[in-house]
Amino acid sequence: MTQYTQYNEQIAAATRQLADTAAQVNQLALQNAEKVFALQMGILEENTNAAFAFLGELAQVRDADGYKSLWPKGVQVARENVERSINAGQEAFATSLKTGEAIGQIAKGQIEAATAQAQGAADKATRTARKA
Repeated sequence: MTQYTQYNEQIAAATRQLADTAAQVNQLALQNAEKVFALQMGILEENTNAAFAFLGELAQVRDADGYKSLWPKGVQVARENVERSINAGQEAFATSLKTGEAIGQIAKGQIEAATAQAQGAADKATRTARKA
């Protein structure tokens, strides 16, 4: 009966450890998603404000010369919007990469701990077998 209790305790400990690890990984992934979403929403807001500001100026133009003079500003607004979007994409990628590295470190730690535990159990079994 004690052997079954020992197995149950080992299984329960492994299950708790797995649940804790899954919670850590989920927390990191959720934090990453929040950061990326906030970043993307901020860039969307900036780009929308810039576009509407330009459209407001465009609506006030009354002649062809006004359109000609406003054309370079429209190109500038579009270029800045694209640059902001690219920079935000790069920042989101960097954030996701760091999160992936953190999750990888958690996984590496779990594998090392499991390997050490298995090695300890194997060493204990070997010592027990030698005594018998």
